[in-house]
Order: sequence, then structure tokens, then C-alpha cells
Amino acid sequence: MDTAESGTYDPFAPGRFRVGVRTFEAHDAGRDRTFPAEVWYPADGFPAAGEASAEVRGATPAPGAHPLVVFSHFSFGGRRSATFLTRHLAGHGYVVAAVDHSELLAPELAPAPDAIPAQRAARIDAIIASRVPDLRFLLGYLLAGTAAGQLGGLAIDASRIGVAGHSFGGWSALALPEHERLVGAVVALAPGGSSHPAPGTLPLTLAFGWERAVPVLILAGDCDVPIPLEAVQDVYARAPQPRQMFVLRRADHEHFADDVVANHEKVRSMTFSGDAAWMPAAMLPAAELCGEEESHAFTRGLALAHLDTALRADPAAAAFLGRRAEDELRARAIDAYEYQPGEAGAVAPQASQ
Repeated sequence: MDTAESGTYDPFAPGRFRVGVRTFEAHDAGRDRTFPAEVWYPADGFPAAGEASAEVRGATPAPGAHPLVVFSHFSFGGRRSATFLTRHLAGHGYVVAAVDHSELLAPELAPAPDAIPAQRAARIDAIIASRVPDLRFLLGYLLAGTAAGQLGGLAIDASRIGVAGHSFGGWSALALPEHERLVGAVVALAPGGSSHPAPGTLPLTLAFGWERAVPVLILAGDCDVPIPLEAVQDVYARAPQPRQMFVLRRADHEHFADDVVANHEKVRSMTFSGDAAWMPAAMLPAAELCGEEESHAFTRGLALAHLDTALRADPAAAAFLGRRAEDELRARAIDAYEYQPGEAGAVAPQASQ
């Protein structure tokens, strides 16, 4: 177990493993789709100074069976959209895998310029319907492949499986436990699925028909335009217990992905049509928001602590989330707080000066 005593447990620090990475293709015969996939994993040896987050392609896996986290990207993103997080988890002993979801590769899900409204709606429904099957396929492929020794010596502990995702991927992570009993932890970053989604966003719904308790961590930004804080609070209120939620001040939607400033400003400069036309003008300039280092540290540290608690039963991680998290965030100049519905209601506390 990659842990420390309660007083020194530090989920923000780089892990003790080198980070190996492999790219492969996984064919789903049932849907005749071939998914480009990426897997990050703990590798033999120790990271050199300054190279804690570097990827070593094809490195020899560290011995032993490791917990698995499947990651789901945002709408039309890609499997490498959050390497700041996938590498961090791998450095702490997790195997992390992601695919390019179906909307990126299935011809029948591609947009058609001459589509009528009913056809566009049917296409969106099909994209939404593909997400959970994509994740279930990836999970099954990995478990079968590692059991058969087909993934280069990687070994996965099938009793310790988590799912994480951002935006549409955050919704996918929250939707998966209803269909997959192997999931033992969820990390949802700015997830969709609100009862009242913002105009122009995907019409995602969550039934939360889970048959067992799955610990949930939700992370959100209080300046998120496409998925506002109130929408994430709505998802949190309906999620089963046990659940926990933290909010990063002055963070928008792209703060949970790689290349925060470039991606944020790219979206701000775009022109959307229809119901989404309002979004770019509503977004603040990146210079008025928190920086990438702050948002990535927030996400890495809290996600790891949650997974260590839920999948490794690590008492140091549980103590961190239960008593120390806000103090530790403050000590690292990360302007964030734990959301407490009974105290904060639907309104976020004012940003600190």
C-alpha cells in the first residue's frame, strides 16, 4: 500500500513509482468499433528528480496487482485530456486506462451538416447511450487481457476498481455503477446530469439506481459556465451516500483538463450556434481565474485521497478527507472549500481576499 502515517499522508506529492504508458487498440466485436486506448501504470524503478510526472513508454510494470481506475473524457475530448491526473494516480500505484469514446470514432455518430432537428436529437441520444457501454467494454477488455497476460505483464486487482471522469465523462462515471457492480469508487469532475442543465448542454439524466454503496467524490468550480455550481450541487444532492464534494474558487470548466489556459481561451473565442450561443461571452478571461497549478493540485490531491480511502481502505487517506483536507488546501494556497449543504445551501461562500 502506497501510504504514510496519518500526520504525514500527502496526496498532493508525486508518487514513488515511475509512470509507464502504453497505447493500444481494443476492438469491440459486438458493436464493430475499434477504440484507441491508453493505459498508465506504476513501473519498475524510481522517478528521477524532476521527472515525477514524466511518462516512460513501454516501461516494465512494477510487480504486484494494482487497483484500476478507468477515466472518461469530456464531450469530444480524448483519452489524453487529463494526463495531469492519470499520471499522478499511476505514480501512486494505480493502473489508469482511457479510450477515445464512441463519438470520436463511430461514423454513425458523426455530425451531419444537413441533418434535420429530429436527426440531430437522435444522434445526441445515441452518443449519450454509447458512454456506459464504452466504459464497460474497456473494463472487461482490461480484466480479460491482464488475466491472459496480453497487456505486457500488467496485473490488476479486480476487487479494487474505480471510475473517474470530467464533464460528460463525470456523468459517465456517475452512471456506470448502475450497470457495473465491480465499481468501488467514483470521482466526478464538474459532472453533467443536473435536473436543470444549462441551455445548449447535453440533456443528461442520472437515475442513481445503484444496488450498493459506492463512495463518491465530486469536484466543481464556482465559475463554471457550462455546468454551473448550482447544477453540480443538484447532482450531489441526488447522489447516494457516502458522498463528498469540494469546490475550487475562480475555476471554470476547463480547469479540470490539461492545458487550462489554452483550452479555456479557445472555448471563449469560439462561436456556438443555437442554445449554446451564450456561453463564450459568459466566460471570464483566464487571467481573472485561478491558475493551472492550483486547479491541477486541487484535483490530483483530492482524487487520490478519495481513491486511497475507498479502494485501499487507507486510514491516513480517510483521516485526511475527514479532518485535514481544507487546512491542507489552504496551506498550499489552493482557494477551495468542502461543500456542506446544511451550511452553504445553494450559494457558494464568497471568495477569500
